[in-house]
Amino acid sequence: MASRRIAQSSVNWAALAERVPPNQKANLAAFKTKSDKYLRSVVANPETPPKIDWSFYKKNVPVAGMVDKFQKAYEGLQIPYPADNVTKLVEAQEKEVQQDIAKFVKESEVRISDYQTQIATLKALLPFDQMTMEDFKDSFPEQALDPINRPSFWPHTPEEQEPGAPNAEPHH
Repeated sequence: MASRRIAQSSVNWAALAERVPPNQKANLAAFKTKSDKYLRSVVANPETPPKIDWSFYKKNVPVAGMVDKFQKAYEGLQIPYPADNVTKLVEAQEKEVQQDIAKFVKESEVRISDYQTQIATLKALLPFDQMTMEDFKDSFPEQALDPINRPSFWPHTPEEQEPGAPNAEPHH
């Protein structure tokens, strides 16, 4: 009976453990231990309180009305099960996260296709060890040395160029 009360909130620990990063495994184990301890204590108690033989006490207790008062109080005792007002928030947060995941997947697919086209372009090039300077200039015109249109100073890096030159690094 007690297991039926908590079956709705059972946790798939194996699936959860797969998603926990290695540096958080100890925290997950501690949390699972506490959860199991709580589960055992809930299962150890019955779902309904034990029945009391009120007629026995009415015969044996000499104070008039005392047993009736206790019986009324005992039967009127209601321990409320906590209201679940967090599940809706968690489900809303899960929907937001799912949307973020879907957005990230779409963006990643775009990046992957861009990278695949870049890889295909690089594979179609002549190997760098077989390339001449002219081949490099044909393949990468923005990176190749162009002493006529874009003169630069040795070692031809942006930080070594004069300010205002086309190949110069901007000064801050």
